[in-house]
Amino acid sequence: MDMTPQRWSTTAAYLDDVFGDQDEHLGSLMPRAIEAGLPDIAVSPAVGRFLMLLATMADARTIVEVGTLAGYSGTWLARGMHADGRLITLEPVEKHAAFAEDGFAACGLGDRVEVRRAAGLDGLPALVDELGAGSTDLVFLDAIKSEYPDYFPHANGLLRPGGLLVVDNALGSGDWWIGEPEGNRPAHDGADRLNRMLAQDPRYDAACLPIREGVTVARRK
Repeated sequence: MDMTPQRWSTTAAYLDDVFGDQDEHLGSLMPRAIEAGLPDIAVSPAVGRFLMLLATMADARTIVEVGTLAGYSGTWLARGMHADGRLITLEPVEKHAAFAEDGFAACGLGDRVEVRRAAGLDGLPALVDELGAGSTDLVFLDAIKSEYPDYFPHANGLLRPGGLLVVDNALGSGDWWIGEPEGNRPAHDGADRLNRMLAQDPRYDAACLPIREGVTVARRK
C-alpha cells in the first residue's frame, strides 16, 4: 500500500478527529504554552489518549516521564493512573517546568504530579536509587532522541515485571524520519538503536505503532 506523506497526514488528522477528543484544559494547553514562549512540541491528541489508555492498562500507580515541556503528555498519563498514583516528570528547563506545574495544578493534578528539574541522564539514575528497582509501572521517554539508548538501562532498572516502556518519536520528528541512512542525524540513530535494542532484548515484548511520529511500546516480561 502506497502511504504518501499526504496520506500519513490525512491518517493522523483522522485519528485526532476520532480518538483525540480533548477537554477545555487540554485543548487550550498548547496554545497557551506557545503564547508563553514555549516550543510548539507535544504529542498529538490521539497519542495522548493512547498514553492514558496504556497507563490504565498498566494499572499504573507510579509513572516516570522524561521530557515534560508544557505538561501535555503528562496530563494524559496522570489521568490514566490510579487516583492515588504518582507521576514524576523530568524537565531541565525552568520555564517549561514552571509552566507545566501551573497546568497540573489548574486541572486538579498538582497533588499527584511532581516536576523534577533534571535532565534525563541525571534524573533517571537518581530515581532508580530513590524509588528502587522494579518500582515503576510505566516509563515514558520523550526527550533527547540521541540519548534514548542511554536512558534505557535506567528505565529498565525502574520497571517492574509487566511494566511498560513507551517511547515517542520512534519513527521520526520534524526534520528526520526513520528511513534515512544511518549516521546522518544523531536523533535518527538514537531512536533506531533503541527500537532495535527493545526488539532484540529477551526481557521485553515490543512493537511500534506508526501513529503520529511513531510510538514504541515494550512490556517487561
